Amino acid sequence: MVRRHELSDAEWAVLSRLLPSSGTAGRPRSDDRLVLNGIVWKLRTGSAWRDVPERYGSWQTLYTRFRRWALDGTFSRMLRAVQAEKDAAGDIDWLVSVDSTIVRAHQHAAAKGAVDRDEAGDHALGRSRGGLSTKVHLACDGRGRPLGFVLSGGNANDCTRLEKVMDSISVPRVGPGRPRSRPDRVVADKGYSSRKIRAYLRRRGIPHTIPERADQILGRLNRGTRGGRPPGFDRCIYRRRNVVERCFNRLKQWRGLATRYDKTRESYQAAVTIASILLWI
Repeated sequence: MVRRHELSDAEWAVLSRLLPSSGTAGRPRSDDRLVLNGIVWKLRTGSAWRDVPERYGSWQTLYTRFRRWALDGTFSRMLRAVQAEKDAAGDIDWLVSVDSTIVRAHQHAAAKGAVDRDEAGDHALGRSRGGLSTKVHLACDGRGRPLGFVLSGGNANDCTRLEKVMDSISVPRVGPGRPRSRPDRVVADKGYSSRKIRAYLRRRGIPHTIPERADQILGRLNRGTRGGRPPGFDRCIYRRRNVVERCFNRLKQWRGLATRYDKTRESYQAAVTIASILLWI
């Protein structure tokens, strides 16, 4: 019987193929499905590692496996593999929406005094209006599934991270060829309306649907013919931008993501990656 917050048989059938082998030397490692169920339970409920039910085994084992796979890139490779399979089946809508969301950081997410030192930025923590927070900058496909994301402090401006978000999109090919990283079109809100961003997307040959801010429209009109033509804007396409909002809503159903409890960037990034993988399955 599958308990609440555990992997379904269909999810396990996909993930079991993507896990690294345990090797032959040394003591056999704990059952992978049991460990993954414990990790997923912890992230879905937002509980402390020590409070994970004993039926999943030792919490130290769960934490050690989680940290190992977070640091060696196992979770990221699993996400890329799932995306590659979907792309090969023609199941990715390359109308990509970009946005960000603020995640409040729990007091346990920052080591004592860390917010006053340079390393706070290294762990994607920053002071915003609501206190310590992290911002998740994310690009999703037209069906609301994460293609790539980056983390920053909560005080970071959205437009300063768009290029990194676009760089995080890298869907491998099943067979020869370089990973696909260029969407058919990018849709974003007014927070991404800048000459630098529009020039960047044009250089990469990526059409975009981004509305102008009121001050930008006024400035262009005041410059007359020197202001140039307004950028193309299709309202029908822009209405589809809400898929990224729905993607954030689904991710934040995981209480361990809606509030950040992890001290390190790597751990919180791994948590978002695990939830993203399950959105694709």
